Amino acid sequence: MESRSKENMVEAVDGQIIVSDDIETRVATRPEAKRRAYLVHIYIPLIFLTATLLGGLRFSSGDGSFIFLKPSLVCLIFAAMLMVLFARAGLVRFGGWFSENASLLANAASAAVIGSVYAASTQIFNSLIPEQGLPYWVVTFCFFWTLWNNVFAEFDTRRLMKSLAALFALAFVAKYLVLLNLTAPTDQGWIESILQNPSRSAATWLLDIPRFSAATGYVQFFAIALYLLGLYLLPSSRERSS
Repeated sequence: MESRSKENMVEAVDGQIIVSDDIETRVATRPEAKRRAYLVHIYIPLIFLTATLLGGLRFSSGDGSFIFLKPSLVCLIFAAMLMVLFARAGLVRFGGWFSENASLLANAASAAVIGSVYAASTQIFNSLIPEQGLPYWVVTFCFFWTLWNNVFAEFDTRRLMKSLAALFALAFVAKYLVLLNLTAPTDQGWIESILQNPSRSAATWLLDIPRFSAATGYVQFFAIALYLLGLYLLPSSRERSS
């Protein structure tokens, strides 16, 4: 009787269940498990879904109306490559999210979390890649070249996060601080625009830059910040934190 109690001893202390055996001691508390479930299955998907909605939002330069742009096919491809990078760097361990031993509801909840990460990644590329013209092809090629090289590189989670932050920051500056300031105002006619701002008019015509208001840059900055926050909070598996 005494030896059996040493091998597996269960005690109740202040509402906590303490299970002791010869290998390890596990302390399980219902409030902590509940908070973790809320974080993983509610708060993190909401963060990624908010970034998804904001990533396609633009404001017209003329009247400030809302414009929602759907992602192009290349954004879906880049998001898939990014998910491969997440798996190789250990940021997302798919074996820890999906299991044959888990219930159907648990696997479905994991699929919702991973799906929100993929959707947000798609819209972040939609946010950072120019919509049309020569800048679209230049930035798309730079993203493809960077992601393709990173797929075969050795990454850990911290290094990948730093690389993504630097890549997104450079693309954001190029699109919303450089290209957006090269466009001619929409409240001016072509003749007036050419006479007052000949360089901007030439850049708008040659580069085929769409005209968005400055509020677009603020919204997309917030979307990228939310996306990086979601990646920071995302656990590597359903049972572990990053």
